Amino acid sequence: MTTDFAATKAMFDLPTGVIYLDGNSLGPLPKGVAERVGRAVTDEWGQMLITGWNKAGWMDMPARVGDRIARLIGVAPGTVVMGDTLSIKVYQALASALEMNPGRKVILSDTGNFPSDLYIANGLVRTLGQGYELRTVAPEQVLDAIDDTVAVTMITEVDYRTGRRHDMKAITARAHAVGALAVWDLAHSAGAVDCALADCDVDFAVGCTYKYLNSGPGGPAFIYVAPRHAETARPALSGWLGHEAPFAFDLDYRPGRGIERMRVGTPPILQLAALDAALDVWNGVTLADLRARSLHLTDLFIEGVEAACPDLALVTPRDHAMRGSQASFAHPEGYAIMQALIARGVIGDFRAPDILRFGLTPLYIGESDVQAAVAILKDVMDSRQWDRPEFKTRAKVT
Repeated sequence: MTTDFAATKAMFDLPTGVIYLDGNSLGPLPKGVAERVGRAVTDEWGQMLITGWNKAGWMDMPARVGDRIARLIGVAPGTVVMGDTLSIKVYQALASALEMNPGRKVILSDTGNFPSDLYIANGLVRTLGQGYELRTVAPEQVLDAIDDTVAVTMITEVDYRTGRRHDMKAITARAHAVGALAVWDLAHSAGAVDCALADCDVDFAVGCTYKYLNSGPGGPAFIYVAPRHAETARPALSGWLGHEAPFAFDLDYRPGRGIERMRVGTPPILQLAALDAALDVWNGVTLADLRARSLHLTDLFIEGVEAACPDLALVTPRDHAMRGSQASFAHPEGYAIMQALIARGVIGDFRAPDILRFGLTPLYIGESDVQAAVAILKDVMDSRQWDRPEFKTRAKVT
C-alpha cells in the first residue's frame, strides 16, 4: 500500500472529540477549502468582479474540475463536466439515453434505488407519455429483468441504505447485449469504491460531490458521457452554456462539442472552488489502496458490532464484491439509538424505517476510530441510553 492515510486524515479539519461516520451523507471539511473559497470571494469576486470569468478562469472550471473527478471514476479527461444538482444530471442522462433508443420505452431500475432518482424518472415518463414507463424490480433481480423491451437501465451502484453494491460490469454488459443503454448513479461510489466506468463500458454516469468527495453542503454534481456518444447525445435541458457558442446569443440552439453540451446554466463558482480545493486530498491516493482500506475498516466495524451488540442486525452484504464503503444495521429503535450515539460524539445517520448507517471513509477514519465507535455503541446499547424522550423526537433531517 502506497497511500499514507495518516497524511490524508491530517488534511481534514475534524472537530475534537468526534468520530465522524457520516461521510457517506456529507463529507467533513478539508483544511484547504476555507482559504480557497475565501480567495474566490475576496480576491476574485471582490477584486476582479465580472472579469473573474476570464481572469480567474471561472468559465473553464466545470471542465477542469470534471477532469479531476474523471480520474476517480476511471474515465479519460474531457468526458466529465460539473454543474447543477444530481437530480438535474439524472434527468439529463435519462432523457438523452431514451432519445438514443427510440424504439423502446422502458426505464428499468430497482426498488433499492434512491427515491429521488425514481421520482425524476417518473416525472420524465409522465412528461413523455406515449407508453413510456418506469419498471422497478428487487435489487437482486435487476440482471434477469433486463430484456429487449428495456431502453435504458438506471441503477445506483451502491444502495444508499444497505451499502449493497451492484455488479456494474455485468449489468452494463447485459444491457448492451439486448440493445439497451446503461445509466449509473455514483452518489455512493465516487470517492468510496474503485469505480471503473470505461472498463465497464458505461454509457452515462452521474454523481454528487458532497459525500465522499467533500465539496460541502449542496456541492455541484457531475455527468459523464462515453466518448462514443459525446457528439450524438442531445441534451434534454439545452441551456445556454451547453450551446456551441454561448456568447453569440443565437436564438436557435446548437449543442456544444462533446461533454460541453451537457452544461446547462451558470456554474456555481464558490461551490466549485470548494470542491477544487477538496480534491487536493486525493493527490496521493490510489483507488486500489482506498478500496482495500475501506474493506478492512468495514470488516473491523461489522465484526466489532456483531460481537458487542447482538440486538443489531447487519443489513450490509458480507461479500466484499457486493459492499460499498459503509456498514448498516437494523433495529426497531434505530433512530433513538443513532441520536444517543451522536450525543456521545459518534456521528452516523438513520434511514427509515429502521436502519443505522455508518460510513467508513479511509481518508480520515482509522482502526482506532472504529474500535472507539464500537465501544461507545456497546455502552449505548447495554445501558439503554437511547431509551430517553429527547432521543425519540425526530428532527427534520435524520
